[in-house]
Amino acid sequence: MSKALQYFKEVYDTVPDWVQKMHDYSPQVLDTYTGIRGEIMQDGALTRREKDALIASMNAARLYRRSMIFHTKGAIDFGYSVPELAEFFLTAYLYKGDQAIQLAIEAISYALELNDRPAPLPSSSPKSAGEGIELIISWLGDEDTSYLEQVKALVDAQDEEALHKKIMGDGLISSHLKHLNMAGNFIVELNGEGASPWMEKARAVGASEADLADIGYICILTAGIPAWFELSDSLKAKNPGTEE
Repeated sequence: MSKALQYFKEVYDTVPDWVQKMHDYSPQVLDTYTGIRGEIMQDGALTRREKDALIASMNAARLYRRSMIFHTKGAIDFGYSVPELAEFFLTAYLYKGDQAIQLAIEAISYALELNDRPAPLPSSSPKSAGEGIELIISWLGDEDTSYLEQVKALVDAQDEEALHKKIMGDGLISSHLKHLNMAGNFIVELNGEGASPWMEKARAVGASEADLADIGYICILTAGIPAWFELSDSLKAKNPGTEE
């Protein structure tokens, strides 16, 4: 087995069909892609587990199931708890609404399965974000769900201002990561103009330019090189000879 195929087998426990086909048609292209992916997904300004969770959440925000599921596994494998992962997905809800939570439920079910805690999906999808969050809370059982319960109460009350403040504030996940997540939600849909104010808000809560650059890099993996074009328009130039 080639090094590239072995790399993906270690990541996913199996060689995904799309990886095998890339290898079959051009091993050189797969080697190049694997090198880029390996470089981006190592610890940097953001940790490996943060990167996986952010990509999972950003894909829930753009309603792209396949990549959401792949990176849910990475987030769990590298140490996130299911309640923490659920909190990331709330930024997807702020971005895309009920549809994002309805999709994120699949990721939460899978994450619990990875933890040997079966959480079968219901026969019919929850009709609203409130119902979806209630389902997640029921799955989490004895774990601390106070944050999710507070969010659900605000969803039910339709208090948009308080809900936004609650979701984007510190919880199990830092406000800093949530603001980076929200900027990435826009970037993976190639909306740099929409991302720009969120990048500024991320800076205001402590994000560095290196953090934002890492968001751009992981967006490349899930949305292609144009994602970097969109983020880089609002990324500050790095002064030669300095490190952040």
